[in-house]
Amino acid sequence: MHSEFRTLETAVEFARACQKQWVPRHLKAQLIRSSSSVALNLAEGSAKESSADRYRFYRIALGSFREAETILRISECSNHDLQNMSNKLAAQITKLCNSQN
Repeated sequence: MHSEFRTLETAVEFARACQKQWVPRHLKAQLIRSSSSVALNLAEGSAKESSADRYRFYRIALGSFREAETILRISECSNHDLQNMSNKLAAQITKLCNSQN
C-alpha cells in the first residue's frame, strides 16, 4: 500500500515519532491527532482522481503538519532527528502541493 509514496512514508514516521515525543499533557492529544492527520490526508488525497481533489487533501495535510510543528515549537522540542524529519516532511508536502496546483 502506497510503498512508492515517499511523502506518505515520511508522514507515517513523523506521526510515530510525535507519539513518542514528550510534550505537555494539554498538547499531547492534539499533537497525536494533527500528526496522524497529515498521513491520513495524504493517503486519502492520493486516491482522488482529479488534481483539484488531491490538492485539497494535500493542503489539509500541510495545515495539520503546521499545527503539529507548532506544538513541537511550543514544547521546545530538542529532538534533532524529529526536527530533521519535520523539515524533510515540510519540503515534501510543499512540493506535492505545488505539483498539483
